[in-house]
Amino acid sequence: MKIFKEDQPDILTVSKRIRLIKFREIIPEAFAWYQDRETLRLVDGPDRRPYDRETLSRMYRVLGKMGELYYIEYQAADHFYPIGDVTLARHDLPIVIGDPACRGKGIGSQVINALVERATRQGLKHLYVREIYDYNIASQKLFLKCGFRREGKTKLGHAYHLVIFS
Repeated sequence: MKIFKEDQPDILTVSKRIRLIKFREIIPEAFAWYQDRETLRLVDGPDRRPYDRETLSRMYRVLGKMGELYYIEYQAADHFYPIGDVTLARHDLPIVIGDPACRGKGIGSQVINALVERATRQGLKHLYVREIYDYNIASQKLFLKCGFRREGKTKLGHAYHLVIFS
């Protein structure tokens, strides 16, 4: 979905080894991420079942309507490969590092910072994260490190907010 005056770029370079690729279709790696029980617990709650293809398709349709949906790619050796997804939206900023081997390496903070920069250039004054579960310590640390502040209590966690311009 177009949420800014400027069109969503096909490729948004985050760093030498990280880039965001505009979502166009579901890739096999994405299906695997949403089969992983730990990934599902962190992003969808403790009782979430693995996604079937229709559920995955529906999720990506919703995210695409909310904002700019990207795959996160990481360069290893001489090529980039997909490791997760992220959506830059006015009222949420969901990110998934689906490849467990890429978690805890600072990739998420680089991606969030690049999207904060994009939102800033496009004139957004605030960014929000609708909910991070209380047991998802890594996501809490990620968003706090990127300047977000914990806000209102949600059913299983807290919302987060970043003031870009006051």
